[in-house]
Amino acid sequence: MRKTISNDELAEFPLASFEGVIHVIEQPEDLDKALKYLNNQSIIGFDTETRPAFKKGQVFPVSLLQLATSDQAFLFRINKIGLPPGVVKILASSKILKIGAAIRDDIKILQRVVPFKPMGFIELQDLVKDYGIESFSLKKLSAIVLGFRISKSQRLTNWDAEELTEQQLIYGATDAWVACDIYKQLLITPIEPVIMESEIAESVQED
Repeated sequence: MRKTISNDELAEFPLASFEGVIHVIEQPEDLDKALKYLNNQSIIGFDTETRPAFKKGQVFPVSLLQLATSDQAFLFRINKIGLPPGVVKILASSKILKIGAAIRDDIKILQRVVPFKPMGFIELQDLVKDYGIESFSLKKLSAIVLGFRISKSQRLTNWDAEELTEQQLIYGATDAWVACDIYKQLLITPIEPVIMESEIAESVQED
């Protein structure tokens, strides 16, 4: 597995996006099926989206929470339904692993909606260091670990829109899905031992 990747190299990788079923949760009645499915999972991808601010000092609350498996993605429209207790329970569960990249800020903005103690979260940017990987963005990690790149073209769109576009839905689902699949691939990838220069010198001296 390669350790890093340049932007020019990244552009050579094929583009991929989530192709499973996307569920948009924006009404209380949409919750039950989503929670039943997610509570039966042990590993899910995690991400959030927030309406971008273009003025100095302007900050918007979180708009969207995405939780996904390899073939099902659930997009919770926090701006419409808040953060329901059943979703908070998943975020606070140590039995359900939530996988994401640069997740600290995501967790903080969700805690502003409803305070909770985050449990079961795995930060990919920390995990990949064990594999010697030195590129940490989700876009580059997807190329290094899974062999494809993902688009970030929808990141600065209006996530508070009354109705999200199909492109936004795919983008939101993709970010959570790819985090889940990167983690699953790492689970079956042997960690190569990293030999430090000092260890090499010691072994030479011993010989």
